[in-house]
Amino acid sequence: MDIPRPLPDSLVELIAQRLRVIGEPMRIKLLDALRDGDLSVGELADRLGASQQNISKHLSVLHQAGIVSRTKRGTFVRYAVADESVFVLCEHVCGGLRQRADELDQILVGGAS
Repeated sequence: MDIPRPLPDSLVELIAQRLRVIGEPMRIKLLDALRDGDLSVGELADRLGASQQNISKHLSVLHQAGIVSRTKRGTFVRYAVADESVFVLCEHVCGGLRQRADELDQILVGGAS
């Protein structure tokens, strides 16, 4: 897919909105917890040590953005990752962080001589 350059303002806003949605630490934790499969709000609350109300609030934002899906099973709602491209983005960010850490290590080791 070719992305227009320069980026149109409407696309810039959509990209920024997407980054704001996933740019919250609890939402990143939720996505990480859902990486291996669907879970209920209660299961997520137990895993992450957060209140069900807090988990529900963040899942709602992720659902509205189309990043997670929800399926009702009996009396429970199960959440799953609907857009796995968020993991690609996280891997790129982690790779960049690793590179920065390696560069800092080189500076510190090189400066110690």
